[in-house]
Amino acid sequence: MLAEFDLIRRYFTPGGTAGAESRGMTLGVGDDASLLLPRSGHELAVSVDTSVVDVHFPGDAPARALGHRALAVAVSDLAAMGARGRFCWMALTLDAQRLADEHAAEAWLAGYARGFMDGCARWETALAGGDVTSGRLAISVTVMGEVPAGQALRRSGARVGDVVAVTGALGGGAGGLELWQRGERDLDHPLLRRYLLPEPALEAGMALRGLASSAMDISDGLLADLGHIRCASGVDAVLKVDALPLADGLGAALGADEARRAALSGGDDYELLVTLPPANLARAQQALEAAGIALTAIGRCVAPGEGQNAAEILETATGGRRGWQHFTSPDPAPTEPPR
Repeated sequence: MLAEFDLIRRYFTPGGTAGAESRGMTLGVGDDASLLLPRSGHELAVSVDTSVVDVHFPGDAPARALGHRALAVAVSDLAAMGARGRFCWMALTLDAQRLADEHAAEAWLAGYARGFMDGCARWETALAGGDVTSGRLAISVTVMGEVPAGQALRRSGARVGDVVAVTGALGGGAGGLELWQRGERDLDHPLLRRYLLPEPALEAGMALRGLASSAMDISDGLLADLGHIRCASGVDAVLKVDALPLADGLGAALGADEARRAALSGGDDYELLVTLPPANLARAQQALEAAGIALTAIGRCVAPGEGQNAAEILETATGGRRGWQHFTSPDPAPTEPPR
């Protein structure tokens, strides 16, 4: 098996260190720290996301999918801020069992690195450094993006009367997890792709700058993430459950009732949940349509307390499930295994 620094040089230093400056770094992978060249007139958006085996992803998932997914879910946080990706750092913890067979280990690393580095190129997020260590399989990715000063989307801007909307379709991540647990392994299946190969909504986030009043990505389930916007903005919300856009094939795979539950509380969708002044909705839909992205109105913001009846209806519609949380909460525990 390759030693730590040989592993880094072989799999995670694309083109060597010479091209770092052309990617906005005066010093990239291979030193104690990275040296970056920020663009004038921009704020930096920085986020970190950790994925742990059998909590966020199945241990037997294809290595290339895991590399793609680890970066995608981190970049999704930049999309929620309306930021453009620039740099990332990746800390990879590899378990001893995965490293026991040298040939299998190198095949796994090659697949993982291909998925991760392809994502770096696709989302223009250059790998600037990281770490490799041994232990239980886990992947921690820090991303840094840029957004024009004063234009970042936040959770705290929703106002009473705003429209609540989502990009794309919902429930695909939860549907894909369910199919994986049933034994489905065809990554061409649209629901498995939604779960293991999610696509961060970077173009949507940038297009919504100046139009959306608040935004975040849907990682823990629509209801749970809407709760974050409600709390940060001091508003309540009423949703039209029948207006939820469902992922292709979700109803056929899960049935109508479970499909709606997946869309409301399943998580792992990595679409954007946004609020907008009503006057901006049509413009936002047109802007996203030009990029081939749907924006669907699913409700509205109301004054605190006025959404209580809707919340009770949603509680019934979801069987009490409001989304995944890692630690204890007043909400009932999810009935599916942790993601």
